Amino acid sequence: MSEDILAKIVRMRKADIERLGLNFDIEIPEKRRVGHTEFLGNAGAILEVKRASPSKGDIAPDLNPVELATTYAEAHAQAVSVLTEMNYFKGSLRDLIAVADLMERRRKQGLHTCAVLRKDFLLYEDEIDVAYRCGADAVLLIARILDDEQLVKMAKRAQSFDMQAFVEVREVDDLRKLKVVTEALGESATKTIVAGVNSRDLATFHTDPLVPASVRSKLPAKAVFESGILCPADATYARNLGFTGILVGEAVAKNPPLAKEVVGAFESDSENARGKFWKKFAERKVAPKVGPLVKICGITREEDGLLAAELGADMLGFVFSTTKRLTTEEFVRNFAEKIGSNRPILVGVITDPNSPEGKTAIKLAREGVLDAIQLHGVDPKNADYAYYCAARVGEESDFDKVSALRKNGEPRVLLDAKVEGIPGGTGKTIPESLLREKAGDIPLWLAGGITPENVGKIVAKFHPELVDVSSGVEDGPGIKNPEKLKALFAALS
Repeated sequence: MSEDILAKIVRMRKADIERLGLNFDIEIPEKRRVGHTEFLGNAGAILEVKRASPSKGDIAPDLNPVELATTYAEAHAQAVSVLTEMNYFKGSLRDLIAVADLMERRRKQGLHTCAVLRKDFLLYEDEIDVAYRCGADAVLLIARILDDEQLVKMAKRAQSFDMQAFVEVREVDDLRKLKVVTEALGESATKTIVAGVNSRDLATFHTDPLVPASVRSKLPAKAVFESGILCPADATYARNLGFTGILVGEAVAKNPPLAKEVVGAFESDSENARGKFWKKFAERKVAPKVGPLVKICGITREEDGLLAAELGADMLGFVFSTTKRLTTEEFVRNFAEKIGSNRPILVGVITDPNSPEGKTAIKLAREGVLDAIQLHGVDPKNADYAYYCAARVGEESDFDKVSALRKNGEPRVLLDAKVEGIPGGTGKTIPESLLREKAGDIPLWLAGGITPENVGKIVAKFHPELVDVSSGVEDGPGIKNPEKLKALFAALS
């Protein structure tokens, strides 16, 4: 088995420390010479001084840390994260000292001051002392590379200096370690511990914005969404999930003027129904399950919805568009009441938010009768309710819309087969060659022509995260066939 990136970084870092010492042969202050700002004392953005990364290579190799940190402070970031790892990130303790000194000057001038985070792959308690002397207000502790005992020792050392320990988690065992260190610090943990969940897997450097959503409810009140924030819409998404902070690196290091927009987007929004939906979906996604999640769409009869739920459907779709699968407000209200709270996610599918049907679905979502709205070919701009987007694809250019949605903060996009004049339930599949060429590393949500007969082949070829089935289990539009439903779930078991 080849060595993953994280293991390689840690191995090289240990060798560097053995060769150069904990200060990496850099002259550092004998004692701390700057004041202290609490790390994430208020909700807000943490912006990064970052020259390079293992996944992107050079990002901003010629950046001036003081100039960049000044831009961040003037954008009213809550903290500046300074990369000090030298091999892959081209950072230095010199950067940390320079940024801390800048914040001290700003403090004395009465200007907005950011807390300073030392972001590195710290392994030893004495590295906390080094960070303190260099002016850091907080240190990153990566749970994945520290055992329980070492994590507790390092957090306690940070506490002894009145610094915050920014504990990064991602895996199930990381969450266990977070609980261990929180219990070890007792009552003072709420001030010392700030949790961060990285949307980027440090072993592969693949990013998934649903990972933070899946664990938000398991984190303490102060928690940070790390990585994958590339635009203001991404910052809004993180805030909708209920995070008190975001950590933004590449996007602002490459384009410093973006800092003000990202900070503003995060601070001007709040936790809401959209975030609640994504957390619910993400938690369902990580639950033990064989194969993809399943949405059964076009429910028009109570018995069909109840059977689909009993068989294991994760989502049920109700169409609020003028097709033969059109449902009614009364039916959905009665169904939601009958099925109760321990149920699949209920979704209203619309193609026109301004139509009477679309307005009805949106009303039901705002009331919480529906968990979300599927915006089928609809721009999500200014949506004040829980939603996700669906795009019809039939040719290469259709993926431009999908890409635009992803770049605008949508963590997932449902891909449906495109048939002119028919919004869904067409029985047609997306061309395989198109999916292979254009889908990239997007976790796939697939709709269009999926049946009990072909679902196994589709799953084997494309490993979708979710399959959306409608006409493939019907005798007629909106009339599900119980045997076909059972065959579908049997094929996925």
